[in-house]
Amino acid sequence: MKIETFELERWMTRHELNVKYDIAESGVFPLSLNNLLAFEDPQQREALLERLINLRLGYNEAVGTFELRSLLASTYENCTADNILVTTGAIEANFLVMNTLLNPGDHVVAVYPAYQQLFSVPRAIGCDVSRWKVEAEKGFKYDVEALKKLVTPKTRLIVMNTPHNPSGAMLSAEEMQYVYDLAESVDAKILCDEAYRWITVPGGDSFAPPAFNLGPRAISTGTFSKPFGLPGIRTGWVAAPKEIVQQCWFMRDYISLSPGKLNDALAVLALKHREAIMRRNAEIIRVNLDMANQWINSRSDLLSWKAPRGGLLAMMHYNLDIASLELADRLAIDYSVMLAPGSAFGYEQYLRIGIGQNPQIFKAGIEAAGRCFDELRK
Repeated sequence: MKIETFELERWMTRHELNVKYDIAESGVFPLSLNNLLAFEDPQQREALLERLINLRLGYNEAVGTFELRSLLASTYENCTADNILVTTGAIEANFLVMNTLLNPGDHVVAVYPAYQQLFSVPRAIGCDVSRWKVEAEKGFKYDVEALKKLVTPKTRLIVMNTPHNPSGAMLSAEEMQYVYDLAESVDAKILCDEAYRWITVPGGDSFAPPAFNLGPRAISTGTFSKPFGLPGIRTGWVAAPKEIVQQCWFMRDYISLSPGKLNDALAVLALKHREAIMRRNAEIIRVNLDMANQWINSRSDLLSWKAPRGGLLAMMHYNLDIASLELADRLAIDYSVMLAPGSAFGYEQYLRIGIGQNPQIFKAGIEAAGRCFDELRK
């Protein structure tokens, strides 16, 4: 497979190890192992730690342990452990699904802009990819009528992402059902990247049910990276009809073979304490959202945004005569702040901002970025 350069990842690797304030971060501030263990009942914590320390680090069950798959299945309707494949992050989950379902020449409709994988992988397979645009001019909203014009009898897959990276847009339950019915009308399937599932925002929109719940044409992918603050355990999953799960499993034999055994155990622990972790996340989001609103409003001549409706990300518009890549590089090099260039997503004069960072780092980051904007204003 020949595939195009992943532009955002290449830009981030230039700066992410050098800056002090990463406020382009797409996930919530990561938990430490100690943080994760602290959710456990004190009387059982020592025994759990002992089990983890003595866990033999051999190969894991290839599909993921039955315990982890069962816990994940319980978050969907009419779902069993056989409908779940544990993967190395959502990035492997999406890759497996696309390479399982698609062939050269197939027509795919993919949300755009998005995490680049969602449209670049189908193109690399040899598919004809149409872009379903989330447009700044329309207030960063999904337009299902625009989707209808893109779908044809040759469409084999519709790729969605809700909450949306990078704009924070959301599909409602009614819109999700509309997309499912549209896919059914042309015998297509749906792949919904739900990396930001469970991450609600004060004043945001209600979450639609996960795509898997809609019926046998819909596939959901998820991750422990964004909502659980556990990107380091590199664990995600596919929720799909059993035959698709099995096909993805067979393909994964050539890629990563199985999820890590310790990662699997930590994912089980995180799922058991999901509600407590989401409460922790909610406080981080509340504090950072309030700071971001105050900061942007204080520079209303230069900055504006539509706060995320769900998830952690939004696009921030700036009123300066400078390209977003040049501005993002200047922020990173001269002010030690990461705000991702909008050009990586097709939104010029925008920067991507994330509200999941440690609030102290977030506060210092927006203050440093403010100094940059004030200098440019002069």
